[in-house]
Amino acid sequence: MPFLKDIEKYKSLSIVGLEKNTGKTECLNYVLSRLRDSRKQIALTSIGIDGESRDQVKQTHKPEIELSEGMMFVTSEIHYAKRKLFSEVIDVSNQTTSLGRLVTAKTVHSGKVMLSGPASNAEIISLIADLKTKGVDLTIVDGALSRKSLGSPAVTDAMILATGAALSANIPQLVFKTQYVYDLIQLTEIESELKQNLLGIDKGIWAITDSGEVKDTGISSVLMIKKEKDKLFQFGTDFFVSGAITDQFLDFLKNQKQVDKIRLIIRDFTRVFANPETYYSFIKKGGRIQVLDKANLLAITINPVSPDGYRLNSDELKLALESRLQVPVYDVKRISSK
Repeated sequence: MPFLKDIEKYKSLSIVGLEKNTGKTECLNYVLSRLRDSRKQIALTSIGIDGESRDQVKQTHKPEIELSEGMMFVTSEIHYAKRKLFSEVIDVSNQTTSLGRLVTAKTVHSGKVMLSGPASNAEIISLIADLKTKGVDLTIVDGALSRKSLGSPAVTDAMILATGAALSANIPQLVFKTQYVYDLIQLTEIESELKQNLLGIDKGIWAITDSGEVKDTGISSVLMIKKEKDKLFQFGTDFFVSGAITDQFLDFLKNQKQVDKIRLIIRDFTRVFANPETYYSFIKKGGRIQVLDKANLLAITINPVSPDGYRLNSDELKLALESRLQVPVYDVKRISSK
């Protein structure tokens, strides 16, 4: 996988699954195996719990997370006690999770671990910063089920997206769902001068005038749009939405006569919570969405096998995705078995 040589350029990387059992841990293990001889200090953690040998919902076998000698990892006290390797404790934090305090350790030899790291993006950001002070060059964060917010550029510098048959048994539908997330990731970034004017805003809907002034519309949230719709267009048709973009909000906007003049600015792709049909309808009518920070997608990995037992044609799925998306697509399990 050619993108692997680029991973070491970054300080942090997230691996995010679009659904449970889409091959995220297979991808993680492959990346870790290829970084085994890196001169960089690698650290690993998770948002949520990962690394268990059996899926707790489907009761199917799952690959365990394998670390090489010299790698660091952060997990809860409970799961640190269950590690299958020798390691040296570097730090035990005051930060407490539902599974105990977080333990930072360094492997003495290779082995398997279960990861249960911080529960929120803010805590992950803080942890990555703390690991840098401990000499870590690259922190890899394993994402929990559907935690696409972990792919936010505010959290990690780059991301890998895992998709597969668990998301849909139908290749066209699987491609459609994956392309929707890909299209959001590719939303264009706004100009740097305007970005600086918007960075400090954390509440409400704000308008950007033709002269570049940022004006408060007085609307505290997109959830208030029906009650306060008369306030929205008082300063123009360009808006910064500090929170989430919803179906209700996009439905309202796409039905406006001036929809083709509307530009929405959001923090990053993870703020879009609308269904793909609503999003594409807004875009088709001429509406635009841009971001303060664009995510950096390195690759998409696929798992053609569903936990329910059905199997998609790997070559067909790979070709279907590559023909629609301008990003490398890999079947990690197939590559790993060669």
